[in-house]
Order: sequence, then structure tokens, then C-alpha cells
Amino acid sequence: MQKRYQPPRQSGLGQFLDCVFLLAIVYASLLAPIVLDFGGGVNKHQVDMVQGEQVTWEALGQNEVMQAQWQKLGYDAEGAAEIITSRFDYSIDPLALVITAAVIIGYFVFILKVSAKEYRDVIRENFDTD
Repeated sequence: MQKRYQPPRQSGLGQFLDCVFLLAIVYASLLAPIVLDFGGGVNKHQVDMVQGEQVTWEALGQNEVMQAQWQKLGYDAEGAAEIITSRFDYSIDPLALVITAAVIIGYFVFILKVSAKEYRDVIRENFDTD
């Protein structure tokens, strides 16, 4: 009679450390673009346009509904001007794209290799009759 396969058990401390590690990775991946200043910059043309004249909601292209929402958030026209005129830069950096693709493909290959090894170990453990 074959012995039923029992996967290795992970302790509560190991599970806790895994959770903390995953949370740290998620936090770091969300914080990295801010720390490395990968967010968009201020659109200089719009800032120059707004700075050359009196900052008004109309000059910022905001209608009455938008103006009311900004005021609910506690902003006046001058306070909202920097936020409104800054736009995210959607240009793609080819080097960053290649690095990202390499990391994702490398991780995928790593997972396939580890999974194949573990699969072979389970098969060997349960079905080899050496």
C-alpha cells in the first residue's frame, strides 16, 4: 500500500514572516516610483500660461462643478493650479521596458523550474520503486 503524500508543513512563524515579506515587497513597489521620482512632472507650458496671468478657475479650464469640488477639498484657484497643470508623462523608456520584461520573464522561468523540480520530487517520492 502506498503511503499518502504529506506536503511539508510551514510553522506559524514562517507564515507570518512570509506575509510580512510580501507586504514589504508590495509597499516597496508602490513607494519606489515616488522615491525615484518616476511620477510625471509639471507641464511647463501650462504653468507659464497660468503664471503670466491672474490665476482663475477659468484660466485653469475648470467649470463651476469642478471649482466646487476643488473648494470642497479645501483648495482655492492658486492652490489647485500646480495640481491641475501637472500631468503624468506617458512616454515609455525603452531601457525600463526591457528591464521590466526581463524581470517578469526571469521570474516566470524561475517559477517553472522550481515547480518542475518539486513535481519530479513528488512523483519520485510516490511512484519510484527503487
